Amino acid sequence: MLLPAGAAPEARLLLLGRALRAFTDGFVAILLPVYLLALGLGKWEVGLISSATLLGSALATLAIGQWGHRFIQRRLLLAAAGLMTATGLVLAGLGGMGGIGAFWPLLIVAFVGTMNPSSGDVSVFLPLEHARLAASAQGEACTFLFARYTFVGACCAALGSLATAFPEVLTTAGVSQLDALRLMFVAYGLAGVAIFFLYRALPDSSGQDQAGPPAALGPSRGVVIKLAALFSVDAFAGGLIVNTLLALWLFERFELSLAAAGQFFFWAGLLSAASQLAAPWVARQIGLINTMVFTHIPSSVCLILAAFAESLPTALALLFVRSALSQMDVPTRSAFVMAVVTPQERAAAASFTAVPRSLAAAASPAIGGALFDAGWLATPLVACGLLKIAYDLMLWRTFRRSEAASREGKHDQGAL
Repeated sequence: MLLPAGAAPEARLLLLGRALRAFTDGFVAILLPVYLLALGLGKWEVGLISSATLLGSALATLAIGQWGHRFIQRRLLLAAAGLMTATGLVLAGLGGMGGIGAFWPLLIVAFVGTMNPSSGDVSVFLPLEHARLAASAQGEACTFLFARYTFVGACCAALGSLATAFPEVLTTAGVSQLDALRLMFVAYGLAGVAIFFLYRALPDSSGQDQAGPPAALGPSRGVVIKLAALFSVDAFAGGLIVNTLLALWLFERFELSLAAAGQFFFWAGLLSAASQLAAPWVARQIGLINTMVFTHIPSSVCLILAAFAESLPTALALLFVRSALSQMDVPTRSAFVMAVVTPQERAAAASFTAVPRSLAAAASPAIGGALFDAGWLATPLVACGLLKIAYDLMLWRTFRRSEAASREGKHDQGAL
């Protein structure tokens, strides 16, 4: 039931791995600011640590794109799972230090590790899994497979957000808040162990590499550069209001409780999941680029309106509408990138389109945190919405004529 028709059986392991990562990301993104504030850090430090996680992920992803083709992808995935385990366990251990003295160790671990403060996937796993997925299905089946991948991720992230209530349960049982939060990071590390054993079952090669072994960017370089530049604008905008900061905004603006925030992110995640599952059918009717653009713009308008909402119900309603639309571009974007590059370049293309996104997104959480700290609570939401609308218009203008090529899955860089 996980796989669309025409997908290779090994893709099931990738979907299960994505599910585990998304579940832990779902509660970590919400608990991270609570954990850092409990350690005595301020809002600016929360934003800075969020930036460090994205910057570190960007550099690791860049290394995968530049040199990853020299190694077996399965072994790189196993190494990433080991790093995820270390990240969770070390972060939990640093909680025992307490106080502002924990800031620099936390910053280093955030930079080196796999922590994800955003609603999307920005980890070193991304280019490796995308390349394996693209080799596991062809044509329209590839778009549906990426939709299942993002759907599973969104659903499990939504379920993970409900796990944010678990520390409160432990607190009522007599466990201190800080120790309860530390246990959640231990759970994150244990998920890395499970993913390690899951990916051990992957073959060393996908079995569909007759076109040749993975290679660095070559004939597709021009297209990838254009896409990377545009995606970086979108990512910078999204970084202004990553889930960690959106949770902080809800805490500060409406004094929302941790349990209520977990419920909000659960339902928002389910809406995102449903929209991502519907994205391939929409793309079949109007094309990949049109699906990316014309669902994204209304979601950005809702985010801007939410910034000025006077009541919590109005703000949540607008954010729910945003969630139902904002992620429909994720599977279509991934399928479009994989369709317009040669098979040998897929891992490199996934990396080089993800790296600018991560680099751009790495700078903006610190900016968003600083704006919150200055009392300008609406500014990050408005700036995010306006920048995303600008990105959508530039993307449509640049690639609307390539729609026929993207529909057919042709690798015709000259047409783009």
